[in-house]
Amino acid sequence: MRILFVHPNYRSGGAEIAGTWPPAWVAYLTGHLRQAGFDDVHFIDAMTDNKTDADLAQEMEALKPDVVGVTAITPSIYKAEDVLKIASQVIPDAVRVMGGVHATFMYKQVLSEAPWIDVIVRGEGEEICTELMLAIEDGRWPAERRKIKGLAFVDQDEIVATQAASTVKDLEKIKPDWTVLEWSKYIYIPLGTRVAIPNLARGCPFTCSFCSQWKFWRDYRVRDPKHVVDEIEDLVDNHGVGFFILADEEPTINKKKFIAFCEELIARDLPKRVKWGINTRVTDIYRDKDLLKFYRKAGLVHVSLGTEAAAQMKLDVFNKETKVEENKTAIKLLRDADILVEAQFIVGLDNETPETLEETYKMAWDWQPDLANWSMYTPWPFTPLFQELKDQVEIYDFSKYNFVTPIMKPAQMERGELLDGVMNNYRRFYSKKALFHYPWRGTGFRRRYLLGCLYAFLKAGYKRTFYDLGKAGYWGPQTKSKVDFHFDETRELAEAQLDDWEAAADRAAQAAERREAVRAQMKERSAARACGGSTEQMGDA
Repeated sequence: MRILFVHPNYRSGGAEIAGTWPPAWVAYLTGHLRQAGFDDVHFIDAMTDNKTDADLAQEMEALKPDVVGVTAITPSIYKAEDVLKIASQVIPDAVRVMGGVHATFMYKQVLSEAPWIDVIVRGEGEEICTELMLAIEDGRWPAERRKIKGLAFVDQDEIVATQAASTVKDLEKIKPDWTVLEWSKYIYIPLGTRVAIPNLARGCPFTCSFCSQWKFWRDYRVRDPKHVVDEIEDLVDNHGVGFFILADEEPTINKKKFIAFCEELIARDLPKRVKWGINTRVTDIYRDKDLLKFYRKAGLVHVSLGTEAAAQMKLDVFNKETKVEENKTAIKLLRDADILVEAQFIVGLDNETPETLEETYKMAWDWQPDLANWSMYTPWPFTPLFQELKDQVEIYDFSKYNFVTPIMKPAQMERGELLDGVMNNYRRFYSKKALFHYPWRGTGFRRRYLLGCLYAFLKAGYKRTFYDLGKAGYWGPQTKSKVDFHFDETRELAEAQLDDWEAAADRAAQAAERREAVRAQMKERSAARACGGSTEQMGDA
């Protein structure tokens, strides 16, 4: 049976300005499928190769696969739907499959707006996808589709979701096949080397209100560090990878396993051949302050910190469980260990003003991270924070839910003003860094890395791809009132999905009421005890 995976051609001027990123999802799925005996697996990276719809149609028709599979995050959902629509036209007998976080939670929306999709894989894909492919190969599809866990599909005008599948409990069975990728295409611009995105752990025990990853992976699991380093050694030796970023939400959560991972890298002398970066929490940097130089010895050179917001109020809204004053100290600890640090700020909530944007700039400059990013708040439609803000959401064009387009309109700012404020922060921060910091400070590696980052920024700025500025028509403060984000206002919520959202909002509201009632009750009890009373005495009064 011939299987074709396609990575949709979607760009937003966000993360891709740093280079071309290898789609790790296809390597993990292909590896698991090969273990089950599927050897005829093909891959088209339409994004990296900038494939047109005509290109895709021609290649699909030539390959004649039995199954076409595609994945999608929220902003790439329409491009992913289009891939399967093309498949329905040129290879109509192929089974058309979609996976990914957006389709997992928004399957009613997706199946309503793209009826040519045969089936959606909901959740962690390896085991579900393999079970689905076995059913197709054995001729049990579609007759036995209701028996397969973790699927969604339309059956006689009814949208059906089968029972949720378990998460992958034995991560050692996950053996990605990195040979499915053409590695010469994937270059990390700051270092001019091939880049990979391996996986140490899955899931996250924290429940930040703006994030969906903890909901998607459900439980937190860590792979055997030695097996992960085996994988990295293979990437370095056989595919020429010189830099990797751990795909984990926060790989330092399990301190013991992370230390073991670093020890294994050092034992194999890999830090001389490959450098790497991570995302993590400020609290973990505090916890591991005595280990940071050891992490640097293991090859860790770049840490992206979820500082998120300058105002403590925003941190509390996001449920970050951190304090503003902790961010500055964490950044200094990393810089002292010769680890480059990137501060992430989320802007664009309802309470954003020119003054709060200025505050984030001042804090960024005061904290002195090596890099800073201002990301537009993006209300993922399956996160807790969305349920609280949904009445303020005016845009349902999911292609713009990309961290660079202001989906939310602040009460006191126009969207063009918000974009201009963010660009002003970027201009000032990186102009000063370029003139007074990057060329003159740190070791040879640090200087080379930071100048490489600056080059990536300048290249994207010159091409007008950074933040999608070219498409939006932003050329500076003089154009802020003329910016056009080209929202597709015809995009609306499907009735089936809207029903789900309303039910979820009701559940969220009820849960919030329960939490508030419990807090009020606890305060009442505390006050009674402070006065020498007890809950029983209060009840008798």
